[in-house]
Amino acid sequence: MAIIEVRNLISGYGKLKVLFNVNLDVEEKGITVVVGPNGAGKTTLLNSIMGIATIYDGTIHYNGHKISELPTHKISKMGIAYLPQMGNVFADLTVNENLRLASYLLDKTEVRDRVDEVLSLFPVLEKFLNRRAGTLSGGERRMLAIAMALMRRPKVILLDEITTDLAPIIAKKVLRQVVDLRDKLGLTVLIVEQMAKIALELGNQAYLLVSGTIRYSGKAVELLNHPDFSELYLGIKKI
Repeated sequence: MAIIEVRNLISGYGKLKVLFNVNLDVEEKGITVVVGPNGAGKTTLLNSIMGIATIYDGTIHYNGHKISELPTHKISKMGIAYLPQMGNVFADLTVNENLRLASYLLDKTEVRDRVDEVLSLFPVLEKFLNRRAGTLSGGERRMLAIAMALMRRPKVILLDEITTDLAPIIAKKVLRQVVDLRDKLGLTVLIVEQMAKIALELGNQAYLLVSGTIRYSGKAVELLNHPDFSELYLGIKKI
């Protein structure tokens, strides 16, 4: 069952159209992976779901409710968390301050409970509570960013290039943590990822986005094992 349905989406920024007639389903409690070369429109897809990009045509539904005309803060309150590629932690604040800032709409009792919850999921962060986020390693900062996104107990989490600048071994660790969170919390995950093969190994459904259009939709493992994967990825060939 799809919890997010994108239909015939045309979107972009101002007068610049980036996505063209995009159709996409995000299956509930699954991991849906969107891959594609730089400039394909992957981030614009997430921005469209979150009400950040301009939608010229098409619709986006979440749990049966049309959200393509809603402002970002209302979409967030419905249970969708968005972890952008850059600027997802406050480097000059401590880990504890970052977590509390992410829960600014909750009362103090709830904040304490939520901090305890996310620390149980990311125990490595507990020993860094009083350290500034900017002093953490790249992998630790990603874990903090994900923990911040989980502070409001979302049903769906959108992840944009969370392995950026990470070594492959750390990237795999972070992505496996995402799978663990899906299993433990029953989360639905939509992940946009540049490290395509690593992400496809972990995903259920996959979409290949090239030049603003969907070139493949189906099982992640089938795209991963496609004999012409490299050519498809670069847009040289079409399925």
